[in-house]
Amino acid sequence: MTRIAILGATGYTALELIKILLRHPGAEIVALTSRQEGNPPVATIHPSLNSRLDLSLENLAPTEVASRATCVFSCLPHGVTASLVPSLLEAGCRVIDFSADYRLNDPDIFAQWYGIKHPDPDRLGKVVYGLPELFGDDIPDAPLVANPGCYPTSAILPLAPLLRAGLIEPKEIIVDSKSGVSGAGRTPKLTTMYAECNESISAYNIGRHRHTPEIEQILGTVAGTAVEVIFTPHLVPMDRGILTTTYSRPTGEVSEEKVLQTLRDFYADEPFVRVVDHLPGTKDTMNSNFCDITARIVRNRVITISCLDNLIKGASGAAVQNFNLMYGHPETTAL
Repeated sequence: MTRIAILGATGYTALELIKILLRHPGAEIVALTSRQEGNPPVATIHPSLNSRLDLSLENLAPTEVASRATCVFSCLPHGVTASLVPSLLEAGCRVIDFSADYRLNDPDIFAQWYGIKHPDPDRLGKVVYGLPELFGDDIPDAPLVANPGCYPTSAILPLAPLLRAGLIEPKEIIVDSKSGVSGAGRTPKLTTMYAECNESISAYNIGRHRHTPEIEQILGTVAGTAVEVIFTPHLVPMDRGILTTTYSRPTGEVSEEKVLQTLRDFYADEPFVRVVDHLPGTKDTMNSNFCDITARIVRNRVITISCLDNLIKGASGAAVQNFNLMYGHPETTAL
C-alpha cells in the first residue's frame, strides 16, 4: 500500500484525484495540504467526500509531508511546487506534479511564458513528461513526473503519430480548442462567473496561452524537428470537457484511411486512446480517462478531432496512470 499526500487539495483536480484514489487498491491517502485556516475537514470543502474520507486539510512543511507519505501528488499553482520538490525528493518522496513547473526544458522559456524565475532551473530538461502513451517506458523509474496540461494532451495525442510517421508538415499547425469552465480552476474569476460565461462562447489568450510552448516542445521531441503551432483556446459554457480540432498540411498524397490507420496502429496497445470513425463529442469521454480521436481530409488539409475530460484524462486520471506505472500496478487500475 502506497501512502499518498495531496498538496493543494481544495481544487477541482484534487477532488477528482481523491475520488479515483479512494477506489485504488494500492493507494492510501494519508495527508491533504492547504493554506486554509483552522485545518477544516476535507468534506467541508468537498461535500461529496462526506463519510468517504476522514481527513482534515493541514499546512504541512515538506519534511512533515515526507514523514507520512512516500508519494506526493502536487496540485499547487505554477511556481510553488518547484520550490518544494527538492526537499521532497531529498526526503525520499516520489512526486507527480500537476503544475507546469517541470514540463518545459528551458528556464528562460518558462520565465517568458509564466512571468516568474524558475525556483529549480537545474532540474528542467531532466524530468519525465507524464504522457504514458508517448513516454511510458520512462515513467516507472522516475522520481518526479511532470503531469501534462489538459489542452496539450488533447492536441499532442492526435498529432504525434502523424508527425512521427512524416504524414504532416511540422509548421503552421493550427490547434483550435474548446474547454469547459472547470479548466479555469476553482478560484473565482470575472470571466468564469455564471452571468458572464453562460450562453456565450469566447476565445482567449490568442497567441499567448501558456500551453503553446508545451505543445510545441513535446511534438518537436516526437517529430525530431521544430514544430510550430497556432493555438487558440475557447471557453465554452459547460462544466467539463475539451474538444480540439487541428489543421495541418500533408507532406504528400495521403488518404483519410491512411491517417486513421496510422492513428490506430500507433495506439493499438494504449488502453485510454480510442480511434473512432465517427465525429466524437465531449459527452463521449465525460467522467472517463479516455481520449477519443478521429480524422478527416478536407481540401488537402489533415483535420483531426479529439475530445477528453479535462479533469480526468487532462489531469487527475493521467496522474493516476503515471502512479500505476511508477508503482507497478496495471495501467488501468482504478481508471
